[in-house]
Amino acid sequence: MENNNDNYKPQQNIVPFLPNGDFYYAKAQTCMDRGDFPKAAKYLKRAVELSPDDAMIFLQYAIVELELGNTENARSLLLVANDLEANNPEVLLFLAETSAGLGMLEEALYYAELYIEVDQSGEYFDEANEIIDFVTSMLGKLPPTEDAGNKVLSREQERARQLMESGEHEQAIEIFENIIAENPNFWSAYNNLALSYFYQGENEQARALLHEVLLGNYGNIHALCNMAIIAYYEKDEKELDLLEETLVKLHPYNFEHRFKLGATLALIGCYEEAFKWLKSLYVKGYSGDAGFYFWLSHSAFFAGDEKFSRMIWNLLLEIDPTKEGFEPWTHAEFENDTILNDEEYIVGKLQHEYRSERLFGLYLLTKTPFKQDILANPAIISVDDYSPMEKIFLALSLGHDFEDDASLQPMLRAIEVAEILYIQVESMEIEDTFQFQMWFMICEAAFEKGYKFKNPVALAAAVEFMYKSSRMKITKKEVAELYEISTPTLTKYIDELMQFLPIFDS
Repeated sequence: MENNNDNYKPQQNIVPFLPNGDFYYAKAQTCMDRGDFPKAAKYLKRAVELSPDDAMIFLQYAIVELELGNTENARSLLLVANDLEANNPEVLLFLAETSAGLGMLEEALYYAELYIEVDQSGEYFDEANEIIDFVTSMLGKLPPTEDAGNKVLSREQERARQLMESGEHEQAIEIFENIIAENPNFWSAYNNLALSYFYQGENEQARALLHEVLLGNYGNIHALCNMAIIAYYEKDEKELDLLEETLVKLHPYNFEHRFKLGATLALIGCYEEAFKWLKSLYVKGYSGDAGFYFWLSHSAFFAGDEKFSRMIWNLLLEIDPTKEGFEPWTHAEFENDTILNDEEYIVGKLQHEYRSERLFGLYLLTKTPFKQDILANPAIISVDDYSPMEKIFLALSLGHDFEDDASLQPMLRAIEVAEILYIQVESMEIEDTFQFQMWFMICEAAFEKGYKFKNPVALAAAVEFMYKSSRMKITKKEVAELYEISTPTLTKYIDELMQFLPIFDS
């Protein structure tokens, strides 16, 4: 029947949906389970707007903000949560951590001690005690550097650091020593002075300074890390093992300390621990220098996260393109090369009394996965004692481009010969090195006589024939076919190179 009542409205069985804070909290949890923290933060922001009296939603929002690196906002949310539900143990622990991370040491100490007071058997009891130990040490031992009276001191130390990083160690040492003379408890100056001495090769002096730091400021992270670095480069395995045991137990909250600890652990091969600290900085939005991304990528790769490592490495190359060639996966690429994985052998070549051997060592340096370690050790390469030829080889190993320098083309072609020979051996074993040693001995003499090193392929073929023919039965035709050149061309370059072989009197 038709209803003509204009006021009639059909009844609808629709229940209006009014989402509350719990609804958005649940959606945020789903996002967190997927690792989508940015989206989780959006849902939690809406959740706290709809449920402004729910302390646990504020706590969860703070945790997500910490994952995103928004430490200050996380602390603000935690303060609200603490107002809503006073002395909740989990909130207190996070307040202690975030306060420490932001350098608010007194607040960190207050919340950590309050946590222990309200929850003596809580699951975060150990973490709270670690915060208390750290903050107490920092408050009692660190020199005041923020007041106006110490601004000149800070500027002086920064100037000395810049001199040290640019290689002006003598000047840096003088400034650091003056700072310490006037401020005997300024421990960071001791650490920097120790590094300056280390870069000068005065390792014992560096060690003595670091021990002095630890006597006056027990547990100083920079001093412990610097001692581990020296022990690593000196191959003092006993001391390194002892220091490693200490370093892996540390739990720093200061960003700078986490970076120093993570980079040191990565250097000495504790990759999983290093990755934990360095990634914690990355997650929290820490934007460090090239060194930070270098060690983050390396620790990630050897901790098993290759995808993340490669992503970070791409970021590094945007900041510092000269790091190309230092990729952590080069270790895997050269794992079958006995020589390239023999750091002691390469260092021996770099420190050899004969220049041709040092040239060979510099060539190996361009390929070894230990390149960064060797270059970072000032005791191995003495640039001041190098000949111009060796300095150019070193510059090439550091990634300098000389393609536009016509005067250096012969040297580049000589290195190309070594590259061709390396391709032929596929993986370098000890028996392969003798051929390379012969080539660099020829190079040394040829450079001095102005040889142009034309036709690198033919030169590589000539070197292989000259080396192998003295040890086995091999024909010029076989070698010429291998290198896809004619036999007369091979003979021509053999004759040219023979003049550079040393003649020993019987």
